[in-house]
Amino acid sequence: MVLELYLDMLSQPCRAVYIFAKKNNIAFMMKNIEMLKGQQFSEDFNKVNILRKVPVLKDGDFTLEESTAILLYLTRKYNTPSHWYPPDMKKRGRVDEFLAWQQSTIHVSCSKIFWLKVVIPMFINQQLPPEKLHDVTEDLTTNLQKLEDKFLRDQPFLIGTEISLADLVAIVELMQCMGAGWETFEGRPKLQEWRKRVEVFLGKELFAEAHARILNNQEMRNMTIDPSLKVQLKPFLLKMMK
Repeated sequence: MVLELYLDMLSQPCRAVYIFAKKNNIAFMMKNIEMLKGQQFSEDFNKVNILRKVPVLKDGDFTLEESTAILLYLTRKYNTPSHWYPPDMKKRGRVDEFLAWQQSTIHVSCSKIFWLKVVIPMFINQQLPPEKLHDVTEDLTTNLQKLEDKFLRDQPFLIGTEISLADLVAIVELMQCMGAGWETFEGRPKLQEWRKRVEVFLGKELFAEAHARILNNQEMRNMTIDPSLKVQLKPFLLKMMK
């Protein structure tokens, strides 16, 4: 059976899975899930993933959620080039370290900036407290410095001379902020050069394709939101603004 990937390209983990599969010539059928339209709450999707999250991998009767687990599953099943997840235990440990660290730092900061600047205004006709956005951008600035000092240092890529899953996951996260109009790489020449290297390796065409929607989200901003979905998500969104 053909591998199925349930993805929303507005989601940074989904983009990581999409780029990885495409770059490694892994055949798959894409099932597009538009979360801002509430498609994750449909009964059909509930049969696929009761967590109502994307990405989701469906390989025959085997279903897997969580992007890191999916990426590692793909590396093993399709025997992808070893630089993605090196057999050397110390290098692999560095990849694992970054994937664990970014989940509670870079991912949180970039997601919040996108939600606060793009998604929440679509759902709630309420002004965003300036101090809230300031706190989030301060957190991101701190985390970007840690990304440079701890992981990138003076290396071409995050764990050394070759690209890995760490670089792929990192780049899609940082591009999320760009989709909210926040210049992630401004004033950071080391990160700018790293971004260029990652884009060149992944392929500029594939990179642009994967990020087309997040970087040109005018259509999304003009989207008509279902009133019932607004009611359903309002408590969660108001909590984010506090």
